[in-house]
Amino acid sequence: MVTMTIDATPIDGVHVVRGHWIHDERGAFRQHYSAQELAAVTGGATFAQGNHSRSHPGVLRGFHLEPWDKFLYVPRGTALVVVADTRPESPTFARTFQILLGDEPGEHARVLIRRGLANAFYALTEVDYLNDVSADFREEGREGIAWDDPDLAVEWPSRSPVLSAADSSWPTLRERFPDAAFPLAPVRPSAD
Repeated sequence: MVTMTIDATPIDGVHVVRGHWIHDERGAFRQHYSAQELAAVTGGATFAQGNHSRSHPGVLRGFHLEPWDKFLYVPRGTALVVVADTRPESPTFARTFQILLGDEPGEHARVLIRRGLANAFYALTEVDYLNDVSADFREEGREGIAWDDPDLAVEWPSRSPVLSAADSSWPTLRERFPDAAFPLAPVRPSAD
């Protein structure tokens, strides 16, 4: 019986993991990940730390660019999650992938993001956001990209979200990678 699928996205290193519900008279059950199945797309990376944040509607967190793999999940609420390819050598550099996670789509998918990619999310409702990472948290090596970077061209639900001081001060991709080859025009985010 297949209880989980792992789907590739247009950006190498980003996968959507879906657990499929099994219903009976008691309610429902689903497997939302299997370490063995994830190993095929993570190269065997394991997760070392689990983080849980709660955000009010209108909060935007990111784009966070960190030196570890991430496995995202929204068990409560609805968030617009956007992943940006911040690898100058990648054929999809400066492109984004977006997906709604949580209650609104109704399936509670997870997103696996490999290191070298940046992610952000916008809380459409009050959101519980789980972020499992492949290394223990450390401040060094953490970077970010401007949430409103014109090269990423993300159409966020609000042009004036609630931001942390750090998230409002990250540089653009062009500032971070001045020698990179950028697409001629921003590419609209792909959606799942």
